[in-house]
Amino acid sequence: QVQLVESGGGLVQAGESLRLTCVASRIGSVKFGFRNVDWYRQAPGKQRELVATITESYTTTYLESVKGRFSISRDNFRNTVYLQMNNLKFEDTAIYFCHSEQTWGQGTQVTVSS
Repeated sequence: QVQLVESGGGLVQAGESLRLTCVASRIGSVKFGFRNVDWYRQAPGKQRELVATITESYTTTYLESVKGRFSISRDNFRNTVYLQMNNLKFEDTAIYFCHSEQTWGQGTQVTVSS
């Protein structure tokens, strides 16, 4: 089963940027490049929400509140997906999870101070 590991979270001030990284291993029979990959987030006391998706054909979709600020990309050679987050806001504070085909990473904490 594929394994996903996130990194890149941290504590930043509002207006600053972070780049999250999700690295896949134990790819299995389906090559990483053929997998859709998502970033989700979960804030304290709230449900997990889908933030961004990148498909095998590089089509991207975003949560309305992050459009124009976040950008998802992938490097299939490195089995890696990125989430570039610019102009961060306090409300972006959450644990961010990488997800692909029923597999979840352990999450990485993003905290934005106002």
